[in-house]
Amino acid sequence: MKTTRGDKVLVVLLSIFSLFIAIYFANLGTKYSEKYVSVQVNGEEIKKIQFSYEMIGKTYEIKTEFGRNVIELGEDSVRVIEADCPDQLDVKQGAISRPGQLLVCLPNRLIVEIKAENEKNEENQPTIDSYNY
Repeated sequence: MKTTRGDKVLVVLLSIFSLFIAIYFANLGTKYSEKYVSVQVNGEEIKKIQFSYEMIGKTYEIKTEFGRNVIELGEDSVRVIEADCPDQLDVKQGAISRPGQLLVCLPNRLIVEIKAENEKNEENQPTIDSYNY
């Protein structure tokens, strides 16, 4: 089977179209005014931490009836540096820096999430695509 000129044009057009779609979805969730860290234990937000220059390197100890975790803030990221859970998956996951990303410690019922407020001062609801990063 021989490729025709029409086949080649179709392949080029589909490639260009898919490139534009990829750029559009990559930039979809980047318009926000401020982002912050939401620390939740057993489904309830117990701490809300705004990112700022003064917070770089600061650690927070989260002690609850379920366990103990220590989180550390970076310039634009957050990570769990200590946990008393047996598997240490939240510590091994490393730092997160984008709105919609989560650090989860199931034994301690802890969720550390980066959230953002968009330009209209509404909470930015993550989409399915932001979880499939």
